[in-house]
Amino acid sequence: MKAVTWQGKRDVRVENVPDPKIEEPTDAVIRVTSSGLCGSDLHLYEVLTPFMTPGDILGHEPMGVVEEVGSEVPGLKPGDRVVVPFQIACGHCWMCGAGLPTQCETTQVTEEGMGAALFGYTKLYGGVPGGQAEYLRVPQAQFGPIKVPEGPADDRYLYLSDVLPTAWQAVQYADVPAGGSVAVLGLGPIGDMSARIARLQGAEQVFGVDLVPERLRRARERGVETFDLRDFDGRKDLVDAIRDRTGGRGPDAVIDAVGTEAHGSPVGRAAQQMAGLLPNAWASKLTEKAGTDRLAALLTAIDLVRRGGTVSLSGVYGGAASPLPLLTMFDKQIQLRMGQANVRRWVDDILPLLTDDDPLGVDGFATHHVPLTEAPHAYEIFQKKEDNAVKIVMKP
Repeated sequence: MKAVTWQGKRDVRVENVPDPKIEEPTDAVIRVTSSGLCGSDLHLYEVLTPFMTPGDILGHEPMGVVEEVGSEVPGLKPGDRVVVPFQIACGHCWMCGAGLPTQCETTQVTEEGMGAALFGYTKLYGGVPGGQAEYLRVPQAQFGPIKVPEGPADDRYLYLSDVLPTAWQAVQYADVPAGGSVAVLGLGPIGDMSARIARLQGAEQVFGVDLVPERLRRARERGVETFDLRDFDGRKDLVDAIRDRTGGRGPDAVIDAVGTEAHGSPVGRAAQQMAGLLPNAWASKLTEKAGTDRLAALLTAIDLVRRGGTVSLSGVYGGAASPLPLLTMFDKQIQLRMGQANVRRWVDDILPLLTDDDPLGVDGFATHHVPLTEAPHAYEIFQKKEDNAVKIVMKP
């Protein structure tokens, strides 16, 4: 089969690789019909390269049709249309029972000290082949795959794999009071969808911050009050401008949907680039012990949120030694919530919204649909924010 493989920093290629097969009785194999390109994939493209191995198959936002199931996969059969969550979880351990499948005790990557295994996301998360491919082996298929109706185009349901539950959890963790205010830092796919969900759930003021014109335009069209980073002379000016819209206090909550790719963090960027120049064995050890992030977005969130408010992190951070302003956080009595989205926990809340009325705009959410063979170009324009690329879906 054809699959998108990682070969080095900013080097992805479509190659022929062996077809997946059933290896455990709880496996399924699906024929992939659509697979999303995620902002987290860009971390593998550039920042987290020390944890990658040439030939790794990328992608964690797939959906498709079941081809084969193992003997211990009840309720799933060949021909079923399914979305596959990005994390791999069993559904029956203590953590899954507590609504935390990202911490699944059956698939935890204990040798790396990490949580549940993820599709297509470095050796830290199990080195499991990903879904930017023609076929995908799905471990723990007795729990993971989400059956969806036939009929509507893939885009109606594809985002259940990551974008929708990640954004939903970001808003839930933000705990915006009824009629309250929330600022979303970063209007890529997760930030954009978080703003849509916050408005749908009744936030009176939703502010969006970015510096990419297409992202700002999309958010404005959904009723978000946008702030272009390029119009401000530093963090203080931006914070002051949003505080002026909230009675001088700041918003009740801030969602950081940027993470380690933040702009305006030259020291963190330089450290990441230096690590990328080392041999992988050295760089991975250095990153595990002394890695730093570009913290511009998180520091802005801490400054911006009102006293007693909540900062919700959905953007991925990877640094082990990133300094936080704990004095400020303690003094402001900030609540900080974060983590990978617990996909299956939120699916029942989201599915009723995936109707013809389309209140979240999922049917037109993607800006680009490309063949799988164009993956290298898709990664490049997404990373460089060219050609108005906000959300890219690949079709095998």
